[in-house]
Amino acid sequence: MKISELLATHRALLEQTRLANLAQAYATLRRLAERVRRTGLCGLVNLRQPNAAEERFWASLTALEGSQSVLEEHFRDEELMELADAVAFARGLTNLDLTFRLEAMTALFVVPLEFALDQAGVSLDLEPEEPRDSAGDTPWWSARARHPGDTPNQR
Repeated sequence: MKISELLATHRALLEQTRLANLAQAYATLRRLAERVRRTGLCGLVNLRQPNAAEERFWASLTALEGSQSVLEEHFRDEELMELADAVAFARGLTNLDLTFRLEAMTALFVVPLEFALDQAGVSLDLEPEEPRDSAGDTPWWSARARHPGDTPNQR
């Protein structure tokens, strides 16, 4: 391969990378916003990215209204990292420290990403995700967890 060929594809690769990152942020925020909606979580929260200078090595989601323990029941540490990274990317922020209402996640984060992806000609062909328990497993009552002919009492 010639360097001139690489340079010619550079701009296209950067655009593909940007779109792939937008798509990943969209999928993450859509999944987590759907969980918030489905579980009825609401209230003012503060989302922060890790900051070694402040000795905060994981992302944090702090309840400013409501119960912190309820938030901790619904989000694993890894999911908070994904959430913080996706929001920071979507908003073009570094050192994310953002306060927002949980119930507004879709309007604040998902809808703008849908618009940006649509404007770029990306087809949003994702199916709704099945609910998952805190271990990441499909719960017994989920349609995907059943076998043909099963009834809930057979599980």
